[in-house]
Amino acid sequence: QVQLLESGGGLVQAGASLRLSCVVSGRALGSYTMGWFRQAPGTEREFVAAIKCNGTPGYAESVKGRFTISRDTAMNTVYLQIDSVEFRDAAVYYCASDRLIYRGTLVRMEREYDSWGQGTQVTVSS
Repeated sequence: QVQLLESGGGLVQAGASLRLSCVVSGRALGSYTMGWFRQAPGTEREFVAAIKCNGTPGYAESVKGRFTISRDTAMNTVYLQIDSVEFRDAAVYYCASDRLIYRGTLVRMEREYDSWGQGTQVTVSS
């Protein structure tokens, strides 16, 4: 059974940095692409970043340069570093696992991810 548990969200001041974590059990990070998505109130969930099983990262255009996805395969944990937090970053952030093993391409579509965490809320203050 695949389980993903996010943490690290909370109240953060605009301009500050934040690191989200996602502990994965039941799947090895070296075998599956892992992604981060976010959903703000009244909006659809959107792709933020992903890291392929070979370690190659990919980002949504809207977060390039401020977000960094990384992983620790020994801890089976994926991270999302958010720098220079902006008000538009306020959302629930979800970690997800690709449904296919050893996929060669980086996927950005929700339907390609079959296991999800419960989400962690990021709130931005002035």
